[in-house]
Amino acid sequence: MTQRLVSICPSNTELLHLLGLMDRVVGVDDYSDWPPELVAGLPKLGPDLNIDMEKLQALQPDLVIASLSVPGMEKNIERLEQLGLNYLVLDPKSFEDIYRDVETLGQACGVQERAAEIVAELRGRVERVVNAVPKGSEALNLYWEWWPRPLISPGSLNWLTELSRLVGAENLFADKPGDSYTAEHDEVISRAPDYVFAVWCGVHADKVKPSMITERPGWDAVPAVREGRVYVLEEGLYCRPSQRLFDGLEELARLLYPELQL
Repeated sequence: MTQRLVSICPSNTELLHLLGLMDRVVGVDDYSDWPPELVAGLPKLGPDLNIDMEKLQALQPDLVIASLSVPGMEKNIERLEQLGLNYLVLDPKSFEDIYRDVETLGQACGVQERAAEIVAELRGRVERVVNAVPKGSEALNLYWEWWPRPLISPGSLNWLTELSRLVGAENLFADKPGDSYTAEHDEVISRAPDYVFAVWCGVHADKVKPSMITERPGWDAVPAVREGRVYVLEEGLYCRPSQRLFDGLEELARLLYPELQL
């Protein structure tokens, strides 16, 4: 049985919690902050893109779990390979990938039955949302902002494109290839999003004010700005491919359709 686990990506830490494996986790990256009561006392190994490999080695892990959902993680994976450490790399871009990651972790850690139960629960949550949202109306355009300077937004190959469609909406830049897209201000304005969602990666919602977006030159022409539909959401519910993304899905459905009962 895999006894000593190290996670070097926040979403992986959250999936280990979901699987009931936090008692085996002996170290995490600096950005793993959830669940707070369980990660607070764990050794921190540095930012997810600059892991202290000597400190990691000293923990004598049976398995290190990395994720390519964090751009630049390849450098850590190369070092793990060079050091001869046992590691697992996840690369989720969709809800199906998350289900598969849960099963992969469950297999690697000997909790396959628990993993299968969790996947069934997660699929059920998605099905309830899809069945509840109104059908037949024109899709709302959602501008997801991951970063303000430059403007970075999810592209076609990202879970937020799928998440948007599950609630009957469309990611503003779903037509752009890849998992992220660097936009110009004029592009956002001309595409006229119905909603703007600020989910700045690594920045807590209480540090971001809607006025940081609404007061940008020219953005007063954007329908979302004119109609007061600029929201700052907790990035942990939208930027991490873990069970918390399903919380974000339900939150988004309730925000777009306040009459829903989920």
